[in-house]
Amino acid sequence: MANTATLAFEIGTEEIPAFDLKRATEQLAELVPAALDAVRIPHGDVAVYTSPRRLIAVVADVAASTEALEEVFRGPAVAIAFDEAGRPTKAAEGFARGKGLSVDDLERRDENGTEYVYAVRQVSAQETAALLPSVLRGVIDDISWPKSCRWGTTSEMFSRPVRWLVALLGDEVIPVRYAGITAGRATRGHRFLAPGPHEVASADALVDVVRGAYVVPTQAEREAVIRDGVAAIEAACGATAELPAKTLTEVINLSEYPTPMVGTFDEEFLKVPEEIIVDAMLMHQRYFPLYDADGNLTNRFVIVSNGDPAHEATIVDGNERVVAARLYDAKFFYEEDLKRPLEDYVQRLDEVVFQEALGTMRDKTARVVKLSARITAAAGIKASEMRDIARAAYLAKADLVTGAVVEFTSVQGIMGSYYAAAAGEPERVARAIAEHYRPRFSGDAIPADVIGQVVALSDKIDTICGLFAVGQAPTGSSDPFALRRAALGVLAILEETGLPISLVETIDASLIIYREAGLEFDNASVRREIIDFFITREKVALHDAGVKADTIDAVLASCIEEPMVLAARARALEAARTHEPEVFADLATAFARANNLREIGLGTGYKTAELTAVERDLSDAVEAAEEAVAAALREDRFADALTALAALRAPVDRFFETTMVMDEDAEVRANRLKLLNRFANVFSHVADFGQMAKK
Repeated sequence: MANTATLAFEIGTEEIPAFDLKRATEQLAELVPAALDAVRIPHGDVAVYTSPRRLIAVVADVAASTEALEEVFRGPAVAIAFDEAGRPTKAAEGFARGKGLSVDDLERRDENGTEYVYAVRQVSAQETAALLPSVLRGVIDDISWPKSCRWGTTSEMFSRPVRWLVALLGDEVIPVRYAGITAGRATRGHRFLAPGPHEVASADALVDVVRGAYVVPTQAEREAVIRDGVAAIEAACGATAELPAKTLTEVINLSEYPTPMVGTFDEEFLKVPEEIIVDAMLMHQRYFPLYDADGNLTNRFVIVSNGDPAHEATIVDGNERVVAARLYDAKFFYEEDLKRPLEDYVQRLDEVVFQEALGTMRDKTARVVKLSARITAAAGIKASEMRDIARAAYLAKADLVTGAVVEFTSVQGIMGSYYAAAAGEPERVARAIAEHYRPRFSGDAIPADVIGQVVALSDKIDTICGLFAVGQAPTGSSDPFALRRAALGVLAILEETGLPISLVETIDASLIIYREAGLEFDNASVRREIIDFFITREKVALHDAGVKADTIDAVLASCIEEPMVLAARARALEAARTHEPEVFADLATAFARANNLREIGLGTGYKTAELTAVERDLSDAVEAAEEAVAAALREDRFADALTALAALRAPVDRFFETTMVMDEDAEVRANRLKLLNRFANVFSHVADFGQMAKK
């Protein structure tokens, strides 16, 4: 492109939070080209570079000026724009005014025999350098942050205080102003290794200057540096590091010049449950634990430093001191917690509020115990397992008031399982305490056995029902209590285990327990909202699994309330449509024809003696299908119910091919309509095939 230059724009700040930086990087890649396009500045590709203290956009081939432009707008027909005397009407005046012209400036043009008025505007070319200050200022303003701050005496807000700006078009400075700062050509380097300022001769040099000042300017490069450094440590130690994606993303965006180093802690701390040690390192300090060849936690860990590698020994020593302090706390709390049996902590759950209107965690524990008993009874679980379920439900939340969990919140449940085992509780009870929070996210494993599964169901359903009852249901994108996640967890457990329980009946039981505890709410309304909430979650899951929307709607039209029934029927119907598309397309069409003709008020009591042979064949087929469908649905054999409906295809086709339903004889017409009513009713408990006939 002739007469072009590179544009480089840097926003220098205090350290931006890691995940906010990741989102800002994504935004910048969209905002910059959109801002240039909005003012018609021709440009090439946009490259984005970021580190904790800077956001950089480099745009290739930016034209020196915009192109001159002729804008043509068609207005109203001349017959509307001017009256019979040739005077302009309000339509013409308004059109001209809206385009910044006078009526005299409008042109007339013929288009397919009709004359219209046109507004033609000439837009002059503009110097890009003159446009860029406001364009780049707009980019800064348009970056969206979860939280922003104001600093100094200016009114601008950003994620963190802005400390410098660089804006260059070729070697020309673009004087962008923001928060009392005017852009220049001086950037800053790594806070400790090369703070600067560093002069940038031209836009093409900015990224190289930043690199030379000990800043790795992209997330991908920093990740590669970290992974390479960790791999070297693994090879040297004969160990393997755990690099959880979330923590790794955070670490990548916490350092400008990352250097992996290895630290150690006293092996005495390995006597503490592994989960606390890992929590202390990963969650609190963003260190990566190292495991030996057998998968056992070692006393070594990876530090990703943002300091001077020349002072590695000092950096490692400081981090080891931090870890030691955290692990001393963990060891102390763990040993103190073990001095009392887990059961003793249940009484202290009165100290923890679950939800203001729903009481304490001890109140919740009592409800979960009751609900789990209802579930076990409904599922026909054997007595020995019922005892373990009751015990696990009673102890599940007890560790919330232990010292270790108060200090290291992410290990709730896990610590309870350790304390339960230490107190001599059955192994399955201890495991259920650890697992009853599962599944914690989409794709997470469900509890391993029925003990944990029932406690998990009881806990999640109690939470959902209680919060709906007090008006705290999710709204739009707001779900502060993670009820959608809890609902998906319930559905995942029911789906994977096939526990023979009714979710609707369990919801009813939970609401009864709340009413017995004195909570007042509109039971019918809340019940409907909760059922719809679960059905909506199941619809989304089915759609994500490839089930068509009209298949789901067809099944729901038969008044399904149970999500698992919806899932089974929708999948079976979708499979039947896939494997026998012609049969089920014809059935959908036949049902739609019958449904459109039937008159519900006539009932289904037709006179068999007055049926023709074709009508009698359809009547016999309908009667057989009624029995087969009813039996199949009672036994949850939905595929068999569909097969029974498919058997109606031939007789109903013959009926429509040979029979005039709307006969002139009123009695004949009524008899045939009653037969169609009965035909359509066979489908009503299976699916509304009319939904599937719509295109």
